[in-house]
Amino acid sequence: MDLAYCTDTLRTKVGDSGGLGAVLKFDCGADGVVVIDGRAVPNTVDNLDRDADCTIAITLANLVALVGGELDPVTGFMSGRFKVAGDMSVAMKLQRLI
Repeated sequence: MDLAYCTDTLRTKVGDSGGLGAVLKFDCGADGVVVIDGRAVPNTVDNLDRDADCTIAITLANLVALVGGELDPVTGFMSGRFKVAGDMSVAMKLQRLI
């Protein structure tokens, strides 16, 4: 599984109106980024790197586990499997989507 899998899965989960009301970026370093634009109507999910209200630094393997339901967002954060920068309330809204 790769970044395209994560992008497509998040696109399906977010749908047209994910309720984020903000831009959230998953930064997988050299493997790329997945950006959820919850301000756009309809919401968009793509791989174009840009500024975000909240950035989650995560490995691609952990992102695959997160979007696949194998990694609980709270457990992942508390165990240090990813780090959150920016507006933490945006990251908390993500839990409803995944």
